[in-house]
Amino acid sequence: MKNISSLLLAVLFCANLWAQESETSRVYTFSLEEAIAFGIDNNYAARISSKDIDKALKQKWEIIAQGLPQITGNLDYQNFLKQPVTLIPAEITGGEPGTFTPVRFGTQQNLNGTATWNQLIFDGSYIVGVQSAKTLLQISKNAKTKTDQQVKSSVINAYGNVLLAEESVKILQYNIETLEKNYSDTKKIFENGLTEEENVEQLEITLIGLKNNLNRNKRNRDISYEMLNLTLGLPVQTLLKLTEDLNILALRYFDLELLAKDISVEENIDYRIAENQAEAARIYVRLEQSKALPRLSAFVNYGFQGNSESFSFLQNDQKYFTQSILGVNLSIPIFSSGMRGARTQQKKIEYDQALIQLDQTKNQVRLEIDSAKNNYEYSLENYKTQQQNLRLAERIENKNQIKFSEGLATSFDLRDAQTQLFSAQQELLQSMLNVITNKVELENLLDTSRYTAKN
Repeated sequence: MKNISSLLLAVLFCANLWAQESETSRVYTFSLEEAIAFGIDNNYAARISSKDIDKALKQKWEIIAQGLPQITGNLDYQNFLKQPVTLIPAEITGGEPGTFTPVRFGTQQNLNGTATWNQLIFDGSYIVGVQSAKTLLQISKNAKTKTDQQVKSSVINAYGNVLLAEESVKILQYNIETLEKNYSDTKKIFENGLTEEENVEQLEITLIGLKNNLNRNKRNRDISYEMLNLTLGLPVQTLLKLTEDLNILALRYFDLELLAKDISVEENIDYRIAENQAEAARIYVRLEQSKALPRLSAFVNYGFQGNSESFSFLQNDQKYFTQSILGVNLSIPIFSSGMRGARTQQKKIEYDQALIQLDQTKNQVRLEIDSAKNNYEYSLENYKTQQQNLRLAERIENKNQIKFSEGLATSFDLRDAQTQLFSAQQELLQSMLNVITNKVELENLLDTSRYTAKN
């Protein structure tokens, strides 16, 4: 049996290990839209937000059920191992006056059962609670909508950073190949005594810097993939294959018409969330006010009792005695020394604060929309500018290459031109990413969608 148990444990361990390895060895292929859809379904924050809606639905029913019939049952069995003794005057049983006779009342074993039906008839707090259930659910739905927008933005940023890292590595590798050829050719010219050693050293300095930068970008690329996995809700070591190209993606996100789009601030998700908070604060005021109202409830009780010297409660000839009670309870708050009034005033102050925050949110949302439009418009302009800068930097670098090979330019001139080119390449890549990320930020602010069970 020990050998069998050990074998089973080994099999279970291997199966679990195989499942983990198969999960991390699977390759996921994503376009950007596919990554967004996958992230909204599997991102950790999105899944938690979905659970919040499920919890809110259960809380809604919990509130409603408080006003529905409540039935409780109780079964009580007693066995007096030593029955209590009561002393009664002896003259009752014909004994000597002034003395007492010990007696035992009741049977050794008793069985009691009761069932009670409770029904709330009127309670102001319950009425307000039922009305608040809708607001509670709406808060969770709006929070889910906001979370989905944040997940979309996070996925796009992480996806774009991976593409940026990949393009950076490719460009650096190409630059290193080109520079290695220049370095090799210049070194041969130096060995033939046709140029100075300083020219070789300058190229070597540039080459060392590029290789160091390449190694750093490769490590950043690995971290970018792990960050994307985390954003998608996947294990960080999962293998990913992305089907988008950064340049094509930037062109697809180049949308001047979006700058002309506008919405009512009241449709913005941040405003709706602030509106929910104000509504919740108003409900708390009504809840405190409702505590000054009377509370009316009723109950019906039915029970039975059996007595016996032995456990005969399951026999047919066992006798049971029944009882039933109908009752109504009315509770009227009369005087609380100002406690209820103080609580109500606190909630009113909180409601006023929520209204102030709602007005602040309205202005803040308008500012954020205007700012996001400004950032997006600048990123579109900067993208065009960086394209022009790269073309100019390429021409300048090419001219300096020719001049250097003909001895008309120094190694310092060539290195400056190359550094300018490398910088222009990176700035263009970053401008592409900025177009993508700034557009999604603006889209989120202009998004008027609402949560439904389907999405």
